[in-house]
Amino acid sequence: MTLNELNNYFAELLHPEQYAADPSRNGIQIQNEDPANAPIDTVAFATDASVATAQKAIEAGAQVLFVHHGLFWGDCNTVTSIHYQRLSTFIKHNLALYACHIPLDANEIVGNNYGLARRMNLSNLKPFGVWRDMNIGVQGSFECELSVPEVIARLFPNGESPSKVFAFGKQRIRTVGIISGGAGGEVDQAAAAGLDAYITGEVGHGDFHNIKELGMTVIAGGHYNTETVGINLVREKLAKETGLKTLFIDFPTGL
Repeated sequence: MTLNELNNYFAELLHPEQYAADPSRNGIQIQNEDPANAPIDTVAFATDASVATAQKAIEAGAQVLFVHHGLFWGDCNTVTSIHYQRLSTFIKHNLALYACHIPLDANEIVGNNYGLARRMNLSNLKPFGVWRDMNIGVQGSFECELSVPEVIARLFPNGESPSKVFAFGKQRIRTVGIISGGAGGEVDQAAAAGLDAYITGEVGHGDFHNIKELGMTVIAGGHYNTETVGINLVREKLAKETGLKTLFIDFPTGL
């Protein structure tokens, strides 16, 4: 498989063209020297593009690094300082970079939000949460009411701890809305939908009083922890369907 063929595979799976309002430059952000002909046999996956994740991909012999958070957002940056160091690491080692932001959050097959919902065994799944006129999250219901600690245990079956729990609302949870990453500001949409709880990754200082005054139970699972799900679902699907070697580079930020 070549980089161009891999790009077509990801485009068919993730449909980045449907998310034009996403400030991320979804797709190939850095190509390799010969995207039409050079063979790809190993693809690395990580949540974030950085010097550290690029170096680990290079050490593993990968020709491509697939990430959720790429190096280009909105307007172009000057290639200086840290941005130069990051780009030069990829280019010097002929490592291509593919980024997928909101399309990976929202995807119903391999997305962060639907992946978390299925991990928690939520049913009656349907779209929830709109950002820049894009549907990005999911809502669903448990088979019976669960306590907040029971919800957390389903969210993190391997024992990770959420960054913060705001228990200003219901203590018995049946319905949940999920938007991964830094979506604390969307708690009002969960309240408007009449949901018992809202799960996101990161809650900012300015969201605290909204959560309290809305009387919502909110679990901030961690930006990183809620956005490793889709990356790994894409990785597993790619390996199964193409036979390419894949690896996940776990580089947690603690945030």
